[in-house]
Amino acid sequence: MTEEAPPSLSAALRPVLPSPLQETGDERFTSRGLRLLLKRDDLIHPDLPGNKWRKLAPNLKAAAGRPVVTFGGAYSNHLRAVAAAGRLLGFDTVGVVRGDELAGRPLNPSLAQCAADGMRLHFTDRAAYRAKRDPAVLARILREAAGDIAPDEVYVVPEGGSNALAALGCADLGRELGGELGRAGGDALVVGVACGTGGTLAGLAAGLPRGGRAIGFPVLRGGFLGEEIHAIQRAAFGGPAGNWSLDERFHFGGYARTPPVLDAFAADFEQRHGLAVERLYVAKMLYGLTALAEEGAFPPGAAVTAVITGRPAP
Repeated sequence: MTEEAPPSLSAALRPVLPSPLQETGDERFTSRGLRLLLKRDDLIHPDLPGNKWRKLAPNLKAAAGRPVVTFGGAYSNHLRAVAAAGRLLGFDTVGVVRGDELAGRPLNPSLAQCAADGMRLHFTDRAAYRAKRDPAVLARILREAAGDIAPDEVYVVPEGGSNALAALGCADLGRELGGELGRAGGDALVVGVACGTGGTLAGLAAGLPRGGRAIGFPVLRGGFLGEEIHAIQRAAFGGPAGNWSLDERFHFGGYARTPPVLDAFAADFEQRHGLAVERLYVAKMLYGLTALAEEGAFPPGAAVTAVITGRPAP
């Protein structure tokens, strides 16, 4: 069972938990005897929406007010969430940004928001960034990034926030859905979630009730994510946990790639359901679930639940 965030964290951030679960009519699902539900994790908190809260809350408890160093790309939602948490809770944050060529350029809106929230930004070359799991490389990055903060005094959160603590936090998502959909009925529970670094899927699957299954839709190419999820589950739960799979067909060319066909699908979904669809993650997951429904991948009567992990950036 996941430890709850400390009272000071919950009191300061006031998350909406459990997040709302909304059933929505969509003939692409109902015509096949399926129910489409939206798990609105995007409504948990305005600055730490969705899986950001679930992954960060147990890590912030472990950090216990120490400076937090974390990693991300130039448009990282994770960096923005950590910076916002630092501002709201009063701890120092350092963001290690992939790409030292960005150091001399004006900050994009995402990084500008991180800086406005008090995050110290450190740009590192891409080769070092890729090798950051090497202890020697990580130690060098931390020495360079932390500045006047002693490296042994910081708390390190990995890229995307995905580690064992994050998976334990995301297991609560599976338990919430099990309780909500157990009350709502349905012959089968299928949950779709977008995947970047795998921590959300690792925890979600572990928390689902017996008979439930989770499908992850990677937003990056490469086919590497399965082993990452296995490793996170070993660290968090001691071994494989829950029924999960990956469908790697819907990355649309890779991270941050949003071709016209995906944008048209997202715009149509917005019009149908009045939901602002985030393009880099959520749209790809919704497209994948819709395609699977049209392929007959789900049994009639199934409650197909889409986890809305975020909302469009301003």
